[in-house]
Amino acid sequence: MPQVPPPKRHPYNQWSPDARALDLVGDKWTLLIVRDLAAGPRRFVELQRVLPGISTEQLRSRLNRMVADGMLTRQRFREVPPRVDYELTERARELLPVLAELARWGYEWTWSAPRENELVDIGAIIRLAPGLVHPPAKLSGSVELLVTDTSKGAAPYLVTVSGGAVALTERADVGADACVVGSQDAWIRAFAPDGNRDGLEITGDRTLAASVLDGLALSEQESPAVVVAA
Repeated sequence: MPQVPPPKRHPYNQWSPDARALDLVGDKWTLLIVRDLAAGPRRFVELQRVLPGISTEQLRSRLNRMVADGMLTRQRFREVPPRVDYELTERARELLPVLAELARWGYEWTWSAPRENELVDIGAIIRLAPGLVHPPAKLSGSVELLVTDTSKGAAPYLVTVSGGAVALTERADVGADACVVGSQDAWIRAFAPDGNRDGLEITGDRTLAASVLDGLALSEQESPAVVVAA
């Protein structure tokens, strides 16, 4: 049995495993922090960049609490300016399938094209890959996903498939077995309810690439039951 984290300031005070879990992950931003650390450690400023809308104080408070709860590790480096990296522990990493199930529910019941005031970060969907993508065990290899026109230039993601498991890193790899490239608008169309991939350029192992894309987005056979109006 792992060490039980200390009780939070405002617990549900209910002796039930789901209530205990929500004591740790039910706060706003906590699960998104887990999602955005799925590809590996990040600095505080990097988390601020991928979590628009969270204040500096909110983020600092959440990270401190998650470290205290045993969900994150914090490593300080003797650099100028100071550098602090946050990384998921095994306890937090086991939430990735839970996040994936939440995303599937979101696809089925809440999904639509982007709303007017929603910030679009294709990486927020791609970072769900370790939980969402379940390729056949016989498939193996790596797929580079490239969003070409983000605010910081091209954003590469590398999805590695082996034995039915998936790992994600945020880097380019010229030796990848497949590559999927598109503008942000092309990726939006691919991940939208109708799943139009015409704007994506796919090279290399198309079967491997399709397996990753099918996991990340709605397939034609899994159209949403309800589409929320933009």
